[in-house]
Amino acid sequence: MRLHVRGVVLPEGEVRDLWVRDGVLSDEPIRDADTVCAHGWILPGLVDAHCHVGIKHGGGHEDRAGAVTQAEIERDAGALLLRDAGSPIDTRFLDDRDDLPRIIRAGRHIARPKRYIRELGIDVDDERDLPEIVAEQARRGDGWVKLVGDWIDRATGDLAPLWSDTILKAAIDAAHGEGARVTAHVFGEDALPGLLGAGIDCIEHGTGLTDDTIALMAAHHTALVPTLINIDTFPGIADGATKFPVYAAHMRDLHRRSRDTVARAHEAGVPIYTGTDAGGSIRHGRIADEILALTEAGFTPHDALGASAWNARTWLGHPGIEPGAPADFVVYDQDPRTNLATLTTPAWVVLRGRVYARRDPVTAYR
Repeated sequence: MRLHVRGVVLPEGEVRDLWVRDGVLSDEPIRDADTVCAHGWILPGLVDAHCHVGIKHGGGHEDRAGAVTQAEIERDAGALLLRDAGSPIDTRFLDDRDDLPRIIRAGRHIARPKRYIRELGIDVDDERDLPEIVAEQARRGDGWVKLVGDWIDRATGDLAPLWSDTILKAAIDAAHGEGARVTAHVFGEDALPGLLGAGIDCIEHGTGLTDDTIALMAAHHTALVPTLINIDTFPGIADGATKFPVYAAHMRDLHRRSRDTVARAHEAGVPIYTGTDAGGSIRHGRIADEILALTEAGFTPHDALGASAWNARTWLGHPGIEPGAPADFVVYDQDPRTNLATLTTPAWVVLRGRVYARRDPVTAYR
């Protein structure tokens, strides 16, 4: 397939002609190319850096057909690169489908017994086994490993760390020895110093960040994926935790200050990227909502777009819009820098040089 697209290419903001042949971008004219559009705003394929293809909406494992549907919904929303931050099923069969987004896998969540969502993760009975299990997941993943850093401890009635600092250091070193990076689910404050001191590469959610741990992240260039639209479910979680009033109050407080927390991290220079936490309580296809949520935390529209496009792709080791790169991009009828709402309705989604129409994610789930 030979395509031609003309429009304003972001982030440079220059009008350019793009040609596509055999799924690859070129800035040299290609004969007999079909012109898809002659005017628009063009972004590199968006990144959902915290996405769970394989977790059914509402909980549980998806089957293969359900996982395909989830990936299609992400594609049609313009999210063409997904970092699957933990999945209970093996989704490598999706790699055989040229019509689905590229997925970077972090293997399965690694947690302690009864300290995470049941049946989603690998339960580690003895934390001394953590380095070996982390190394195994590093070999099975695509350069990432996912730890559960904290979760409710029912004995204390509040969020609490799962791992000792010494074991965290050994486990993260083991992942790095396999050439993998490590990220961790963290809601509260107490698990963060140990994870950051152990050299972790990324923090998911990060609602418990303080000035001290923000400074550590900035100094270590540790990334943050705040998943703000998922954090907006915290009040509902608190409402359902009447047996644990301290935990419920803590979750409400973390939600209340979440935008300010992310704003302070951004101001301090912490690298921040978009992730929706789709799967489970969040439906797929909501990357536009997460980008908009970053502007509620003080991001300019340009910076929010970068967190989901060019900067995020660089962080994950994937190219943007450049000659020789895969033809993965999204075209909009309006300038998203002045109207972020246009992100919800891409005019064209191009993946591996093929053009796809936008679908309504709610309808797709029916």
